[in-house]
Amino acid sequence: MAVYTYFDGMDGLWSAVREEGFRRLAERIADVRAQRDPVRHLASLGVAYVENAVAHPDLFRVMFDGTIGLSDRSTADSTFDLLVAASRDAIHAGRFSPTADPADTALQFWASGHGAVMLGITGVLQHVAIVRLARDLQAAVFVHAGDTPANARRSVNAAWREIAIPEPG
Repeated sequence: MAVYTYFDGMDGLWSAVREEGFRRLAERIADVRAQRDPVRHLASLGVAYVENAVAHPDLFRVMFDGTIGLSDRSTADSTFDLLVAASRDAIHAGRFSPTADPADTALQFWASGHGAVMLGITGVLQHVAIVRLARDLQAAVFVHAGDTPANARRSVNAAWREIAIPEPG
């Protein structure tokens, strides 16, 4: 009965779980320190995304279950807005092309990282491959946005150097 009292049924409960997942992701991403290197900062946001997904794989799956309603999109949208802002910073710093669209770059960045994470947490990829694939995809998105391959790789490597993603267990 509590499910119906507090959440208006199972659909409401699942929606609340999904929203909680986005709230936790937003908190994790907001904890990422700004960097002098805007491309490293963007890469660090991707690291936080991967860390969050690996630490909470079941919650992560629910967050992206499109069959579950999401009554408040603001938290989910705010995480994307941070990626757009970081992409814009990289353009202003001259690391990305002035013609690069920050929203398109952010979407490419998010989609590629999300794909790597989903392949890992669903068992399609071995755990160690998530990090390698995510790093390679980040560098590719940054080069596509106008960064040089060497600078993109340097920023990505610096962002990933600071983390240790635990093995699932």
